Amino acid sequence: MPTRPRARGLGLPFPGTTGPQNAITDIAGLSVGFCTLTDTAQKMRTGVTAILPRPEREARPVWAGQYTLNGNGEMTGTHWVNDAGYFLGPVMITNTHGVGAVHSGATRWMLDHYADHFRGEHHAWAMPVVAETYDGVLNDINAMFVRPEHAIAALEARSTGPVAEGSVGGGNGMISYEFKAGTGTSSRIVTLGGHCWTMGALVQANHGLRPWLSVLGRPVGRTMTEGRLLEQELGSIIVILATDAPLSGLALRQLAKRAAIGIGRGGTPGGNNSGDIFLALSTADPRPMPCAAPALATRQELNMEMIDPLYLAAVEAIEEAVINAIVAGEDTVTVKPEGRVCRAIDTGRLVEAFRQDRADSGSGTPIGR
Repeated sequence: MPTRPRARGLGLPFPGTTGPQNAITDIAGLSVGFCTLTDTAQKMRTGVTAILPRPEREARPVWAGQYTLNGNGEMTGTHWVNDAGYFLGPVMITNTHGVGAVHSGATRWMLDHYADHFRGEHHAWAMPVVAETYDGVLNDINAMFVRPEHAIAALEARSTGPVAEGSVGGGNGMISYEFKAGTGTSSRIVTLGGHCWTMGALVQANHGLRPWLSVLGRPVGRTMTEGRLLEQELGSIIVILATDAPLSGLALRQLAKRAAIGIGRGGTPGGNNSGDIFLALSTADPRPMPCAAPALATRQELNMEMIDPLYLAAVEAIEEAVINAIVAGEDTVTVKPEGRVCRAIDTGRLVEAFRQDRADSGSGTPIGR
């Protein structure tokens, strides 16, 4: 797959200090994998994205919080996240009609990899988190191409290294602000309480209308009107935030809420037909499942009075992740309506908008390549 420059590689002046990979995998031990399914003869353009928060095979939960800005979508397992403040296993993202198959595959993978957790006399069950966005413009979604084995393949393909963006995994058939988009990621480093913490974001961006698009406060979508596809929003966005900062379930729910601000910076108001669903997790303080823990447990948690820099890091990382998803896009033929083209954003025009802005302000700082 061709690799296009990321947003920072284009010279776009995103704020904040990133981790070494500028990706959610800057969280130590967290891995991301993809299974990408493309067959133009079958009108197939879809896939599965897998995020595994911990490297260990033993069953250790991660602390978590969830928030839904607009509920026209699905993210399984979050009723328990909201009640318990944790979950066990992978986070999976696919298309709307693939949720059941991916849940089945992720459950099978958990049964195989967390065997000790599921054997013995105690009752244990698998409840992976599976989220979706709609790819029916670029993929024959009703053909239900995604199967359980594709979820397993995405999990087996995971890596802690750089994360591919754009038309990969669950992002393969996705559109954002009427440009080809899909998977995007970014990270930030925050110094707080004498420690350096990492905040990572991964998005499956499939939301927004062209006139709404704003990049770093500039309403660029209003001037890039060619090749529009939609009159009304049909998509959604899933945001996964991950940090190594020790946060409670309450703090993580508050963090997940800030994803609404992060995607809002790109211009979306959260359309009625959009599923804008967010999950925040912390890999800090690894512990056994509560059923195997002592009656009295002691945890370290960051003082919520000091959490604002992490909120800002999340907002900045999400904003950049969405633009990374968009600038990675390639021109793609639609299947509904058939034969049109979902365009990649013209990165040259995008860079020129910022270069002209710098010229108008009298700055000599170069931008672009």
